[in-house]
Amino acid sequence: MMRRLRDVVPRLFPAAWLLLWLPGGLLAADLTASPGEPLQPLVERAKRGDRLILPQGRYPGPLVIDRPLTLSGEPGAVIDGGGEGHAVVLDAPEIVIEGVTIENWGANLTEMDAGLFVEESATGSVIRDSRLEGPGFGIWLDAVSDVQVRDNVIRGDESLRSQDSGNGVHLFNSRNVTVAGNDIRHTRDGIYIDTTSQSLLRGNHMQDLRYGVHYMYAYDNRVEGNTTRDTRTGYALMQSKRLEVIGNRSEDDRNYGILMNNITGSTLRGNHVSGAHQRRDAQGKGLVSGADGKALFVYNAQYNRFEANRFADSDIGIHLTAGSEDNELVGNAFVDNRQQVMYVATRAQEWSEAGRGNYWSDYLGWDLDGDGVGDTPYEPNDAMDRLLWRYPVARLLMHSPAVLALRWVQRQFPVFRPQGIKDSHPLMLEPDLNPQDLGDADA
Repeated sequence: MMRRLRDVVPRLFPAAWLLLWLPGGLLAADLTASPGEPLQPLVERAKRGDRLILPQGRYPGPLVIDRPLTLSGEPGAVIDGGGEGHAVVLDAPEIVIEGVTIENWGANLTEMDAGLFVEESATGSVIRDSRLEGPGFGIWLDAVSDVQVRDNVIRGDESLRSQDSGNGVHLFNSRNVTVAGNDIRHTRDGIYIDTTSQSLLRGNHMQDLRYGVHYMYAYDNRVEGNTTRDTRTGYALMQSKRLEVIGNRSEDDRNYGILMNNITGSTLRGNHVSGAHQRRDAQGKGLVSGADGKALFVYNAQYNRFEANRFADSDIGIHLTAGSEDNELVGNAFVDNRQQVMYVATRAQEWSEAGRGNYWSDYLGWDLDGDGVGDTPYEPNDAMDRLLWRYPVARLLMHSPAVLALRWVQRQFPVFRPQGIKDSHPLMLEPDLNPQDLGDADA
């Protein structure tokens, strides 16, 4: 028995020692800061896993956190970045920032000035329940992985033009990042994703911005259950592959609800876009010719699937151009758009699948057998539409007897109808487009 204990006890000491030094271990301590005093000396005194508590008051920055610890602010705790550079830099793994207000960092976008700058070394860190107010970037994630940004409020400087502001949350060359439940306003873009993969944007609210969500060179990412409002573009999806865009909302975004530029192999399902209108004068005329608001704009994008989305009450429901072909559209609803479809190409496109197409609020066909599917195809555009797209000034003649006669001839003699969009099985009733299954991504 004694020999067995002599063998076991030496092995226990390293394990016990490691346990003491792990975050939350027995040697972790609470350190309380004093308002008005710099936080850097307190960080340098802290050990791995310690918690730094910030009572109500202001604390001068900047601050660099170079060890795993928790920085926890009580209500009214504010870190002042000093007006230059980054306010707080995370430069160690498993740092937690919670309940802190960060203000007054630098405005130099070239230097990437940020309220919170997260270095590549800060893998596994968490930023939650905090507030950031400043002119540069809110939170910059720099080539880091496994970081969570949750339930924060981010506000830019309303006095700046959007192009002079930083983004609310900026992901560069990052992986497996979750950005969830944040409220972002008055920055340039709400969330900007550059060269980033396997990340999740969920349940964020973005308002009064240039773009709500902006993807560039991103792969295998998911954007789910977010809301944009009063932006120039709700969701700008560019130069990316295999995106899952599920259950998002765009409300009253001016130029585009969803913009897709060079997107392939992606899925858009259960999204609701409404009120994409360009601003108009007192007589109801658009302020910029040809700048109609588009619920969905698809530019040079192929092999994508659009299913169970609702595009409503916009200048144009869907606009496809620059070779945007071979996309699948089924079970969507196009409701009360001034123009449902604008398709600028020459190849015919069929927008139905297995006897089921989409719902069109302006469909005038019938359903004699009562199966819920129209008996005649829906074909939204004719040769006159193409003429008007090529020569916008011809819109002055849109309701003239000559144009009405040409449209009548096309209806009577379909041989004159050009190649374009055709839904052979249009739905008679608007489907229920509340997605039942948003997937199994972790919350």
